[in-house]
Amino acid sequence: MGLIAAGIAMCGAAIGAGIGDGILISKMLEGMARQPELSNTLRTNMFIGVALIEVMPILAFVIAMLVMNK
Repeated sequence: MGLIAAGIAMCGAAIGAGIGDGILISKMLEGMARQPELSNTLRTNMFIGVALIEVMPILAFVIAMLVMNK
C-alpha cells in the first residue's frame, strides 16, 4: 500500500507543478508582450514563482519516501 500511496502522491504533485508552471509562464509571456519595458522585473518574479511551484514536487518526493519506508 505504501508504494501505491507514494505513486499517487508523486503523480499529483507532478501534474500540479506542470499546470502551475504552464499558467505562470504563459501569463509572464503575456505580460512581456503587453509591456516589454517590464521584462526584467517579470522574468525575476517568474523565476521566484517557478521555484515556489517546484517546491511542491520536492516535498511530495520526501513524503513519498517516508511513506514507502514505513
